[in-house]
Amino acid sequence: MGSDSYWMFDFFGSVMPVFLVVVLGIILLSAGKNILQWNRNNHQPQLTVDSRIVSKRSEIKHTHAADDSSASRPRTFYYLTFEVESGDRMEFAVSGDEFGICAQGDEGRLSFQGTRYLKFERNPKSRHEAAGG
Repeated sequence: MGSDSYWMFDFFGSVMPVFLVVVLGIILLSAGKNILQWNRNNHQPQLTVDSRIVSKRSEIKHTHAADDSSASRPRTFYYLTFEVESGDRMEFAVSGDEFGICAQGDEGRLSFQGTRYLKFERNPKSRHEAAGG
């Protein structure tokens, strides 16, 4: 009977440290991946190319508040997909403001650095094009 009552202490003494190391490892790998991507982007040249917006999308993710596990806070992420002259397409995360003023079909100059979106300058449309003729 004495050895049966200590099984829980053996479980927490041997399994929990392994579990904590795995969780900590996942967190560190994720942070390391983001730092490496940031560093790679910094070493890429800033490019500006002619492009056209071919797609817009948004994604809503829910995060749980730290103070109350039952509360959920939605956060919206915005993405624009650009097609460049070569036919290649690139998707970038953008701010909500930038997302709101862009429309599918807009043409202009896309500036980016690696996977980092910098800006999009729309080509001004002439009155003739805007009138549809």
